[in-house]
Amino acid sequence: MEENRIASLVIGAAIEVHRSLGPGMLESAYSRAFAYELGLRDIPYRSEVPVALSYKGLRLEAAYRVDFLVARKLVVELKSVDKVRDEHRAQLLTYLRWTDCRLGLLLNFSASQTRHGIFRVVNQL
Repeated sequence: MEENRIASLVIGAAIEVHRSLGPGMLESAYSRAFAYELGLRDIPYRSEVPVALSYKGLRLEAAYRVDFLVARKLVVELKSVDKVRDEHRAQLLTYLRWTDCRLGLLLNFSASQTRHGIFRVVNQL
């Protein structure tokens, strides 16, 4: 699957979760519901994916965890925050670089409307 097509499917799943649960819950609740929705839609994903990085020859296993890796091409980070900040986008861009993915979605479920909580981040490779 191509990244933009995958992103469209993932956004559809996020919209359904947001429509059903609404804003204001903990990220962990959205994460479980989102994973369930991806499964219902037969969208291949892995959650809490450990990613290693290297620093001056030292390999740091499981240096961080990506919330969702969808179809091995799209990194999805979930948030439930009042405002998405530059640090959140920078975090996702770092994840994209270390996973060699081109596209990521930052989904903030605290937004009053789903469309205001969706942010695309592109890794220029």
